[in-house]
Amino acid sequence: MKFKLFRTKIEISYLLLCLAAAAVILDVFQGFLFCVMAVVIHESGHLLMMKRLGYFPDVIRVSLFEICILDGSRHKRTERENILIIFFGPAANFICFLSAFLLYWLGVEQTMPFAAANLSVGLFNLLPVMSLDGGQLLYILLCKHLSQERAEKYVYRVAFVLLFPLAAAGFLILFHSHYNFSLLCVCAYLILSLLTQQERYY
Repeated sequence: MKFKLFRTKIEISYLLLCLAAAAVILDVFQGFLFCVMAVVIHESGHLLMMKRLGYFPDVIRVSLFEICILDGSRHKRTERENILIIFFGPAANFICFLSAFLLYWLGVEQTMPFAAANLSVGLFNLLPVMSLDGGQLLYILLCKHLSQERAEKYVYRVAFVLLFPLAAAGFLILFHSHYNFSLLCVCAYLILSLLTQQERYY
């Protein structure tokens, strides 16, 4: 499904809509909705900072596994502007987490799943993998002292070193929590991203 909002093209995968329908049928729509809301909040943080700095994305692509913002002006921006735009994605999640957790602490128990979803999305995106915000921030900081090629190689190595213990933790959780394989799926997705070279800085 494709449409245009102002100067930005919006593309939404039909597979995502099918997954939403399946979540309704399987009676897990509330959890699915909280996760989607956390991802939308995350990307809105990026977009709001872009707009604040006077930039607009070319394409926003919503697929089954991610929301991808295609932005041709990244290389034209200053280092500070790029850091602010990247950082405000996780920051938006952490702000929502703190707000929802405060409400939970005050007795509104319904806000806990929303708080957990935002905390998970925020922390996940800070992992030092080039396709995530953490990897992008690490790359920018390394480029102050290294060439772009060496900085990219360092981020790649750090990601692999981190993902191995995460994958091991995923296996432990799988066997000790009645087959909860969510962390293992996350690791598999990130490893696949690394192996298919989908981690370059754009």
